[in-house]
Amino acid sequence: MVTSTGLVFIAAAMDNYLRAFDTANGDELWIARLPAGGQATPMSYEIAFKDGSKRQYVLIAAGGHGRLGSTLGDSLVAFALEE
Repeated sequence: MVTSTGLVFIAAAMDNYLRAFDTANGDELWIARLPAGGQATPMSYEIAFKDGSKRQYVLIAAGGHGRLGSTLGDSLVAFALEE
């Protein structure tokens, strides 16, 4: 998943991490451990509050994959993005 600010979020690896990369140079900017394998496509949503402020979130299903050998689980994990 790519955000409008040039971040790529990916978790399609053999480990239990969600990562963010800079599209401009490919640098890994952020990494977070998931409770199970994140072999899923992350999604993003934004919430607008009554005071006019907004907050963007990245959400991923961390369920693992039996044939890949990643940790199995049953979680939805959301991360708030900071400006």
